[in-house]
Amino acid sequence: MSSSLPAGPSAPWRGRRVVLLGVVLVALNLRIAVASVSPILDLVRADVALSATEAGLLGAIPVVSFAVFGSLTPVLARRVGLEPLLVAAMLLSVTGELIRSGTSTATGFLGWSVIALAGMGMGNVLLPPVVKRYFPDKIGVVTSIYSVTMTFSTAVPALLAVPVAERLGWRTSLSVWAVVGVLAAVPWLVVVVRSAAARSELSGLLRRAPATTPALTSRHRSGGRVWRSPLAWGMAVTFAMNSLDSYAMFAWLPQILVDGGTSPHAAGVWLSVFAILGLPPALVAPIAAARMRNPIGLVVFFVACFVASYIGLLVAPGGPVWLWILLGGFGPGAFPVLLALINLRTRTSAGAASLSGFTQGVGYAIAGTGPLLVGVLYDATGTWTAALLFLIGTLVVLLVAATVACRPVMLEDTWLPRRAPGEDVDPA
Repeated sequence: MSSSLPAGPSAPWRGRRVVLLGVVLVALNLRIAVASVSPILDLVRADVALSATEAGLLGAIPVVSFAVFGSLTPVLARRVGLEPLLVAAMLLSVTGELIRSGTSTATGFLGWSVIALAGMGMGNVLLPPVVKRYFPDKIGVVTSIYSVTMTFSTAVPALLAVPVAERLGWRTSLSVWAVVGVLAAVPWLVVVVRSAAARSELSGLLRRAPATTPALTSRHRSGGRVWRSPLAWGMAVTFAMNSLDSYAMFAWLPQILVDGGTSPHAAGVWLSVFAILGLPPALVAPIAAARMRNPIGLVVFFVACFVASYIGLLVAPGGPVWLWILLGGFGPGAFPVLLALINLRTRTSAGAASLSGFTQGVGYAIAGTGPLLVGVLYDATGTWTAALLFLIGTLVVLLVAATVACRPVMLEDTWLPRRAPGEDVDPA
């Protein structure tokens, strides 16, 4: 039996352990190039001579790379396949990390950061369709596993970057994480080699097989344009608003707390707590979503947490800070729900790749404006009132979009087919 098929109930992971290991290692690699830099940015700037503007540009590169390369990934996946592209993405991230850590110019550091993050942006989009292909019977569980792993991918490099840099230098502190990318590529090389061997053994049968499968070439199941689907737009806008709020909080929460009377050291600690609180939703939400016909209730809960946190920071910024952080930390929990929905709302791995690329490409492009807009509102007014009200407004948009994204419909049943030259689409 092919490893891409679900195993029987008596051995649910049989034949898929290598793939599961690959999923976990890729997820572990997806945030390293971002999280490993910020704690030691002062050391990097002193050596590479990054200006304040260039340092700000470095902060914008991750979201821009995720948006641009995430949008391109479905096209590349259709040409070369999911698994070979995952190998290429991981090796691309390794190349960027290694050369970036050895450069001595600001231009080189920024340029190779783009390369490293290009591979990770592609990995962001590729993981959902890979889960769809190999774990159609375990979507909730596997999505939970890799969502939690992505949280560790953010936390662990940030925790270890400074101690490693103090002992071995910032170049080693950055380059050592390339090992994870190399390890992440290995399981997928195994999968690619096994697939090539299987295709060779079946070459005679494949030559006699029909070129198309009628059930999959109906007007609802193939050739669709994802941007014409209301479901896809609902997913993209929900993803965008959720990520916009998350990035805004990561960028500005310490300053909001300091302005409310919290010490800078304590504000930094609370930011770490905010990040760690993403673990419970990452663990529970995808499994819960997979068991629900319409998981809008989960999204409403997470939005309510965000809103309550913002209102608390507006009305009583001095405290109880622990309560505002607890509520706000659960707020981004719609993210793992959306990762699960990419697979729960598609029929095939090809559909999942299209929806993943569109959702994350559009979503990250919009989300990247969040920290900037919050900063502009703060500078213009001198208080956090307008900024926090703006963020509450984005959550209203999120809820409206989520009602579309969570509906129990499939992408392939909502997109329109590509028209053949001179052919009209049957409106029926």
